[in-house]
Amino acid sequence: MSPLAADTTSLRPNIPEALAGLGGGPLTEPALREHIDPLFSRVLKRDELYLANHSLGRPLDRMADDIREALDRWYEDMDGAWGPWMDAIGRYRELMARLIGCARPDAIVPKTSAGQGLRAALGSLGKSKLNVVTTTGEFDSIEIVLKAWQARGAADVTWVPAGTDRLFRGSDVADAISPQTDAVVVSQVIYATGQVVDGIDQVIERAHAVGAAVILDTYHAAGAMPVEFDRLGADFAIGGNYKYTRGGAGACWLAIHPRHLRTEPHTAHVDGLFPLDTGWFAKANAFDWARPDAPSFAEGGNGWLESTPPVLAFIQALAGLELTVGLRPDRLRAYNLEQQAVLIDALRAKNVPVREIDDRGAFVLIPTDDLTGSLGALKAEGLNADGRPDPAEPRSQAASDTTAGNIRLCPDILTRPHELARAATIVAEVLAT
Repeated sequence: MSPLAADTTSLRPNIPEALAGLGGGPLTEPALREHIDPLFSRVLKRDELYLANHSLGRPLDRMADDIREALDRWYEDMDGAWGPWMDAIGRYRELMARLIGCARPDAIVPKTSAGQGLRAALGSLGKSKLNVVTTTGEFDSIEIVLKAWQARGAADVTWVPAGTDRLFRGSDVADAISPQTDAVVVSQVIYATGQVVDGIDQVIERAHAVGAAVILDTYHAAGAMPVEFDRLGADFAIGGNYKYTRGGAGACWLAIHPRHLRTEPHTAHVDGLFPLDTGWFAKANAFDWARPDAPSFAEGGNGWLESTPPVLAFIQALAGLELTVGLRPDRLRAYNLEQQAVLIDALRAKNVPVREIDDRGAFVLIPTDDLTGSLGALKAEGLNADGRPDPAEPRSQAASDTTAGNIRLCPDILTRPHELARAATIVAEVLAT
């Protein structure tokens, strides 16, 4: 199966033609409606105002065609489907590398979750017990992995809190790094608030000065803004395709900086990083069935693969990735900030309080004292949004039906101006009750 076969065989509008119609300049409302909306005819039939694009991204029509073709190959060719399936995964790795600014596609290692990528990175550092620096603002999956390692005695974790302004600072993370630090785990964008963490360069410089590795969580950056992985120089990055690249569940990745990738097959006895989370796809010769005493890993990022991959997840992610790469993160970022400004103005015109973080990701925050109740009321009025408790606030272990937090509203390229105005009206009415 050619990863682009659906574009050439389907009567539906195709991605290359849509991108060509847009041209190379800034994204505009009329051009998006003319060229991009036809790629999403199925999901746009939904009678719903969808502003949870920072959560589950809306899929392209072509995604179903790609999955159907992958399954057809299975029915028709049985194990002969593996050739085109692996070609498609190669295409996924190529697109992800382009998206995050990584020169080597093989540096992108497919994973089923960002947490799986984190565990692989931590396990590669060769320490029986790690000293880790991170923030209290990391996503729950990152937090629970680190707490599990800590509970088992496999890690000592330093948790850097937010400052008095309820924001996380790269300088605070850098200050927490000591000569004993082995790894630093930090997000480019805080998942709950959308804050872009400043001073990531400073964190990486300080960590490398003491010999520590940096694992960058890009889940709320990749696809929403430029990531510049190679330029930043972090040792690893993790992320996934659930959100801004419209790839759904199960398609995630670990990026390994090219300086850590070997140019020839190697064993676990050589110096440097090698994974403990591994499997037969990582072997130097996966199909020779040899069993040497010391495991022999493939060169480059292929040596970081694991066992038989869930191929459909990565095929499912192709259409959204192709569109996102073609639209370019810098243009998506500029257009999204324009939409956020329109939404914020509309909310404030309705006297809705907005927490406006100056350097923020792709969504707008609205504080509420009853997060669950507010989100339920918004959904009942036809506005699909979500929210999270503020990680800078103290958290109780006991669940509460009236947890305070922030409603998150995220417009995207399918969101019309009148939908932003309507969303402001719905939010004002719900919060006033």
